[in-house]
Amino acid sequence: MIKSFFWNRKWFWWAYGVGSVLILLSYGQVRLAVLFNTWYGMFYTIMQKPAEHTIQEFNAGLERFLVLAAIWIVLGAIMTFVTSHYGLRWREAITNDYLPRWQLVPVKIEGESQRMQEDPALFAEIVESLGLQAVNAVMTLIAFIPVLWVLSKEVKYLFLTDIPGSLVWVALVITIGGMTITWFVAQKLPKLEYNNQVVEAEFRKYLALAEEYKASHSDLTVLFNLFSGVKRNYRRLYFHKGYVDLWLNLYGQVLVILPYVVMGTSLMAGLATLGVVVQVSNAFGEVRSSLAIFISNWKVITRLRSIWMRLHEFEANLNRFQPQ
Repeated sequence: MIKSFFWNRKWFWWAYGVGSVLILLSYGQVRLAVLFNTWYGMFYTIMQKPAEHTIQEFNAGLERFLVLAAIWIVLGAIMTFVTSHYGLRWREAITNDYLPRWQLVPVKIEGESQRMQEDPALFAEIVESLGLQAVNAVMTLIAFIPVLWVLSKEVKYLFLTDIPGSLVWVALVITIGGMTITWFVAQKLPKLEYNNQVVEAEFRKYLALAEEYKASHSDLTVLFNLFSGVKRNYRRLYFHKGYVDLWLNLYGQVLVILPYVVMGTSLMAGLATLGVVVQVSNAFGEVRSSLAIFISNWKVITRLRSIWMRLHEFEANLNRFQPQ
């Protein structure tokens, strides 16, 4: 899965050359996010105190937003285009590695067609996406932690008032706590996702045989029994996903309101402007979302873990029959 792309000279320029381009594009997005954050502070302060500013300053703020937004849109489109091709090349590398080895296997491997067609595509797509998000998260932390540290001076809320970089520490504590709880709450999902693919594959295989040999492979009792297994696993999966979703939604809503709770005292006492509060909220959100990348992508990570289990098992079966 990894070696076929990153340890293969044929794919060197795609794996590392285009990969570096994606990192540069990600850096550009982070720099734009910092500029947007500065714009929030300036523009919302103008809106709060219109008597102290001119219409020219207001219009200049709008124009600056339009320029930043245009660059963001173009950069995002380029990022999506390059990312899509990067994932396709990774899938091609995995497929080129699997097919010759699979041809030498004299026995049937469970779900082998899916392992070579669907799973490599999903694996490359998810890993590439999460990898870029991780790189973006690191860059965002580097860019925004100093911003949030400086903005922490504006906090006048209980014991946080006298703590240097208080907003940074709040973001760190709440993220680590949320990640720990999420890990325990969602620990059953990867195995259930794996089981789901197994029962779906069995049902699909029998239907495929029935399509070709209906007379001998269209036994309704067998088909309904197989589908009962599909339903049973989905019910278990939905049950566990239900309370995971409940926790993630609760966690997300708490984080939306938290910066305003922390900064509310300063705003209402006239110690901070609306622009500063919005700037704090945005910077806090950037830092928190970067630290919480695994929480916000938990469903995707769960799916990736199940795909990894299936492909790892498939590769082990391939290796058993390779010439020594």
